[in-house]
Amino acid sequence: MGRDKNVRARKGMHAVSARKIRHAVLMALATGVCAFFAVLFLTPIVLTITNSFMSPTEIHANYGSIFATTSSGGRQFVAQRVNLKFIPDMVSFTQFITVLFKSPNYLLKFWNSVFLVVPIMIFQLLLASLAGYGFARYDGKIRKVIFFAYIILMLMPYQVTLVPNYLVSEKLGILDTYWAIWLPGIFSPFAVYLITKYMNRIPTSLIEAAQVDGAGEWKIFTGVCLPLCKGIIYSTAILVFIDYWNMVEQPLILLSDPETYPLSVYLSKINSGEISLAFAVATIYMIPTLLVFLYGEEYLVEGITYQGGVKA
Repeated sequence: MGRDKNVRARKGMHAVSARKIRHAVLMALATGVCAFFAVLFLTPIVLTITNSFMSPTEIHANYGSIFATTSSGGRQFVAQRVNLKFIPDMVSFTQFITVLFKSPNYLLKFWNSVFLVVPIMIFQLLLASLAGYGFARYDGKIRKVIFFAYIILMLMPYQVTLVPNYLVSEKLGILDTYWAIWLPGIFSPFAVYLITKYMNRIPTSLIEAAQVDGAGEWKIFTGVCLPLCKGIIYSTAILVFIDYWNMVEQPLILLSDPETYPLSVYLSKINSGEISLAFAVATIYMIPTLLVFLYGEEYLVEGITYQGGVKA
């Protein structure tokens, strides 16, 4: 009898050890796969940053064949293998000096991007917070129809609404001005949807307690709902900033003066004579996005994590 118990105990220990080994192997494989894709996704960013410190001669020697053109202006077939280099032969700040001091055109386009994106982000969040509170607090058929229309508009890609936006901007007389980009961005339904879904999960007991204390709608909105929605507001701000920071179609269609174009449009029109500058400009262009993400990473995770309820 005692021998059978010992045998069963040993078999149980072997089974537990086998499960632990299998779990460790699966975790190692999963970690390896995640690490591989992380390196794969980070490679273009690292390549851009390191290449921005190369001299123009070295950049043209490595990548000049990609941007070479024929005598008729067409693209040449790349017959030789492109040399991807992560470490420059000699660190050079020539591109950054040119971009920051010798060619103010690039800085002008950078500030055009800031001037276009920041008002959209601020006022879209302001309107979305007010609209989200209204959708969350009041119910009815009209509310459901309007919110359903918001969802339909959110599902449409911007290319679908680009022509109507162009026609409306032309009728309003704001075509070729920043208002043609600001207004559609400010009234975008994306932020309204996210904030409304979060506010719907705020416990009604908190709002009822505030009403018992004599709080009005504005006090409930500013003193109860907004503090609880801080995470989703920061998360939405990050997503909105990144989305409009990288916009290309809107300025190309709604703005005709190249001087008013954001830096994203320049980066989409790299020509063979500006390859070296493009790396430096792209590096500078990534800085605001990285800073916004790093500053709001905690809020972004919090806003996504607590979508199912309010953090206690």
